Order: sequence, then C-alpha cells, then structure tokens
Amino acid sequence: MTTARIDARFAALKAEGRAAFVAYVMAGDPDRETALKILKGLPAAGADLIELGFPFSDPMAEGPPIQRAAQRALAAGMTTRGTLDLVRAFRESDQATPIILMGYTNPLFVWGYEAFARDAAAAGVDGLIVVDTPPEEAAPLAAALDVNGLSLIRLATPTSDDRRLATIVRGTTGFVYYVAVTGVTGVKEAVADDVAPAVARVRKASGLPVAVGFGIRTPERAAAIARVADAAVVGSALVDEIVAAKVVNEDVTARVLSKVESLAKAVRSARLGRAV
Repeated sequence: MTTARIDARFAALKAEGRAAFVAYVMAGDPDRETALKILKGLPAAGADLIELGFPFSDPMAEGPPIQRAAQRALAAGMTTRGTLDLVRAFRESDQATPIILMGYTNPLFVWGYEAFARDAAAAGVDGLIVVDTPPEEAAPLAAALDVNGLSLIRLATPTSDDRRLATIVRGTTGFVYYVAVTGVTGVKEAVADDVAPAVARVRKASGLPVAVGFGIRTPERAAAIARVADAAVVGSALVDEIVAAKVVNEDVTARVLSKVESLAKAVRSARLGRAV
C-alpha cells in the first residue's frame, strides 16, 4: 500500500518536531533528461516529499510560471505516460521519498481511472492531487486509487466554510493541501498569521497533516509557514529557476537544487529558533 510512504514520512517528521518541505517540479521541464536529474536530486537537496506535475494544455489553477513549465514540457514531448516513466526511474534509487502527482482530470479520464491507478501504483506513485475534480464528482477516481493504495489529496481554500470542509476531507488520505491564497499559483504571497487559524481548522476537521502551498517563494516565507503548518510547498519559485538558469547559461539542475537547499534549510530550522 504505497500511501504508507506518505504516512511514514509525516510521522517521522512529527517525531523530529519539524515541518516537511515539499518541492513541486513539472515532469519533463525543460526536457526529460534534465527533469530526471532534478527529480533524483531533490531528496539530497532537502525535499521531504515531492509533488510532480504532469503537464496539461490548460492548467487553470496555475499562474504564469507553472503554465510556462507545462508548455515547455509538452513542447519537449512529455506525456502522462512519460511522467510515470520518470517516477519509475526515480524509484530505481529511492524507495523512501513520497511522490504525489499533481494535475488535471482529463488525462486520467482518457487513460481510464482504474488503469491509471494501477499503472501509477506500479510505477511508485504515492498519491494524487487532481485540481479540477471536486469531491462530488470524485467517486470513480477515488475508488480506483483506494483499490491501488494511492492517496487522494484534496484542496481546501480560504473560502471553504465548515460545511464545505467536511465534504472536502471526507475520503482524503495522506494530507490535506491548504491553498493559502485565493487565486492561482505563484502570484500572491502566503501570510503565516492568516494561515495559522485555517491550518488548525483543517487539521481538526481532517485529523491529517496540513500542507500549505500557493504563495511561498522565499526561505523566509517558507520558514514562517513551517512554524504553523505540517508542510510548506514551493513550486513556482523552483520552476522559475529553470528559466533564470537558461538566461545566464548556468547549469539548470544545479541552480534548481540550490534553490531547494535554501528553502529546505529554512523549513528544517524554522521551529528551532535559528536564523534562516
């Protein structure tokens, strides 16, 4: 049951008294070879969990940085099947780090929920965040994932009232992803003082760890969120490093992983009172 990897990682971090750093990268960005190098380097750079986007032509929850990452990946030939191949290659050397796929319903529907869940589990995926599948329409996907031991991780937002939150967390496993800002990824900044009461409310409703994303770009912001949540998720700031590296002809993998190291260090030290 692959969802056990997520549970084990959060339990270990709780015992250490710290939050998780979750790194988001796009499969195939900027190309398959580089994406695999980045993926394989994330754990050593400090990523406790990995969110791996599978590129889609209409990523409606994403801001410009991740939209462009999806376009680069698609232009380079990445597919949903290719995303599973990347996970399979990652698992050749890492059996411990949880990988959560993040994306949209259409590619999964075309693949077939049951077939996709089976193939994803076989590749070494631990869970899915499917941005545009509301709980009311998630039963077929949730059933397929459950049979194959995969977590369905749902999103809660600042506009989720108590009644809606109860619906969101029903059937959610692994953790709940709290969207810290209204809007798309990579545009607004998450504010820890605003996030803290929401995290407590989601944690109480779900009984699960709460990861906070959308709006975390700097080590300082990541540390602040790590003090009030169970995990801090960073995506746009990482994919931006790919573009920045190409502009100045730097090594893309090294630049992305350097950014991961600075963010992970901030998260790891956030509750120890050390400077970040």
